[in-house]
Amino acid sequence: MSFFTVTPLEKRLALKLNLPIYGCDPSLSCWGSKSGSRKIFKEAQILVPDGFEDLRDARDTVGALAALKRMHPDIRRAVVKLNEGFSGEGNAIFDFAGAPDGSGLENWLQERLPGLSFEAHGMTLDAYLAKFHAMGGVVEEFVEGTVKRSPSAQFRVDPLGRLSAISTHDQVLGGQNAQVFLGCRFPADEAYRLTIQDCGMRAGKILAQKGVLGRFGIDFISVGDGESWRHYAIEINLRKGGTTHPFLMLQFLTEGRYDPATGLFYAPSGRPCFYYASDNLQADRYRGLLPTDLIDIAATHGLHFNAATQEGVVFHLIGALSEFGKLGILAIGNSGERAFAAYRRSVEILDRESALPESP
Repeated sequence: MSFFTVTPLEKRLALKLNLPIYGCDPSLSCWGSKSGSRKIFKEAQILVPDGFEDLRDARDTVGALAALKRMHPDIRRAVVKLNEGFSGEGNAIFDFAGAPDGSGLENWLQERLPGLSFEAHGMTLDAYLAKFHAMGGVVEEFVEGTVKRSPSAQFRVDPLGRLSAISTHDQVLGGQNAQVFLGCRFPADEAYRLTIQDCGMRAGKILAQKGVLGRFGIDFISVGDGESWRHYAIEINLRKGGTTHPFLMLQFLTEGRYDPATGLFYAPSGRPCFYYASDNLQADRYRGLLPTDLIDIAATHGLHFNAATQEGVVFHLIGALSEFGKLGILAIGNSGERAFAAYRRSVEILDRESALPESP
């Protein structure tokens, strides 16, 4: 049995059915929390943002923010994260603008805590602190940079305990502070894809030793500094993620293979494949479109995947299209530029086809 994520409920079902699960035992889920991730990264000697884990309440949060400010007097922002936050929506940004020096810092921080900028829409301080108290969290410096990316690396531990690299992606982030996952590009930039894969392998070996099984991903923040990059490990996701299903679709459509030596995916013809994917394409104008309408639009404009050229577009999540105006899209091309162009063309066609007719 394979699940998006394995909780005690999935484990209970598997035991009832007497079927094995290909996924991480929920007793090991602590290593996929924000606090557990930081501990794994430190053990693997991977660079992480300065910060503090295993925090439980507002007092801990204020103490960690004060310690960060004293550690880095010029710090501009910090990130507060729920241990079990999902897709960046458990994050909140704290702004140090106007923070005093000296003994009055803690009081100032306490007064400014209601000014946290939450990624989750409609979140309040009381609700956030209740979640923080229930699951714990971390505080770490906000990684600043003029040129900044959010790559990720995906891995798999098989039932024999063997660790394999699966893919790398550059994640596309949005939200108020660019913390929410919107989509991804495959593969990650050539300048660093093998570097983050190697860093992830070091953490993956430790996770495998602890008994982790199945697919997992490791997210990074990468800052460009001239021609070099600094990579900060951010979190471990002990489950399938937003980059899992587009990669699986690529595999099933092309019957190709991933080469960890180059970080590229090759079709059987030997040609590398690239894609741009989003599981968060949403517009009010799409509401009311049926899956059959979407299929007609794709067929009329030739958007479908072409097995001969190994290029084209595949739509998914179309069950959410009519009610919520939301769907997913995977655009595959023979280069990153062609993949993104196919994505943009698809969005333009959908926008045009779903536009309301003009009034008489």
